[in-house]
Amino acid sequence: MRILLVGAGGVGTAFARIAARRPFAELVIADYDLARAEHAAAARDSFRAVQLDARDEDAAAALLTGHSCDVLMNATDPRFVMPLFRAALRAGTHYLDMAMSLSHPDEDAPYSRTGVKLGDDQFALADQWERAGKLALVGIGVEPGLSDVFARHAADELFSEIDELGVRDGANLEVAGYDFAPTFSIWTTIEECLNPPVIWEAGRGWFTTPPFSEPEVFTFPAGIGPVECVNVEHEEVLLMPRWVQAQRVTFKYGLGAEFIGVLETLHKLGLDKTDQVQAGGARVSPRDVVAACLPDPASLGDKMTGLTCAGTWVTGTGKDGRPREVYLHHIVDNAWSMAEYGSQAVVWQTAVNPVVALELLDSGAWSGSGVLGPEALPARPFLDLLADYGSPWACEERTPTAR
Repeated sequence: MRILLVGAGGVGTAFARIAARRPFAELVIADYDLARAEHAAAARDSFRAVQLDARDEDAAAALLTGHSCDVLMNATDPRFVMPLFRAALRAGTHYLDMAMSLSHPDEDAPYSRTGVKLGDDQFALADQWERAGKLALVGIGVEPGLSDVFARHAADELFSEIDELGVRDGANLEVAGYDFAPTFSIWTTIEECLNPPVIWEAGRGWFTTPPFSEPEVFTFPAGIGPVECVNVEHEEVLLMPRWVQAQRVTFKYGLGAEFIGVLETLHKLGLDKTDQVQAGGARVSPRDVVAACLPDPASLGDKMTGLTCAGTWVTGTGKDGRPREVYLHHIVDNAWSMAEYGSQAVVWQTAVNPVVALELLDSGAWSGSGVLGPEALPARPFLDLLADYGSPWACEERTPTAR
């Protein structure tokens, strides 16, 4: 399978290093910064590096056809989803991403009603993908991605009825030498954390709440322990209800009081804005300035210690008719991912899942057309292959509680 990988940041580079060990994958790696693409392509001699502005739909389509690619793998931030999504459709290739098209809050009631939701722009083109007979597999990182696979697995094999699908993300990672150093793209983090979080409920559909609402303490496994988690806008809530029956779908992130405080301050100062402002003789985006002032998450691996945990907490009625509660999860130790791949835990955990998905598509174990989320496809082949990558998942049984 020939893959055009667009984006050679931390996740893109980790993707290349993982794919280099799997014989099915041949990569053409594209980035605005050719040196970054060349750095990622060094993972295997046969990988090629090219320069690409991800905003240029024509250039992306030309790369796909010029290199006879089968699929476009989007490892850029959400700003570039739609031009790359359309480029793959034009070129007649499959498409994968790890973050979906951007949302826009309702102007009159942003904290109660949804406006343009995450992925709406992509789903609007679903019929065109179906007619083309090509697959756009959206949200196939870790969250969204593996968390959605867990939801499908729970529905197929563990539960007869699901009350809540609750994605819960927590970690005990520390970065030495920095007072504030996000382990993932700050641009994306600001986008998802300061937008109105979305919740889905049966009979009500999608609705929004204020940022950082409904705090709860969730106990994570492997010694991470209790972490306060809050509502955050995330793709799973927009994807899971389309294919998995549940009474409620939520996403909560373990951010911590200090991290929330920084984000709230950025918002108060207007530094979360993406529209350009005049600063001296230049026009700049405040959010881009914030990102430029912080360390590159991909460079933090040798300064990080600890574990990151992503998973889906599920409550409901088990196959035996009794109440059941489980936490399906995946843990990565930063020491392991750095020693094994030279990539820090958060970006490695994100990158491994699209490689697994592409291998399933290459083998025919997964197939489809249109715009699909990971939960639209069978979970068992994915979970079995993930273990073969040396990074197994786990299911923790919990005592069902009245909620």
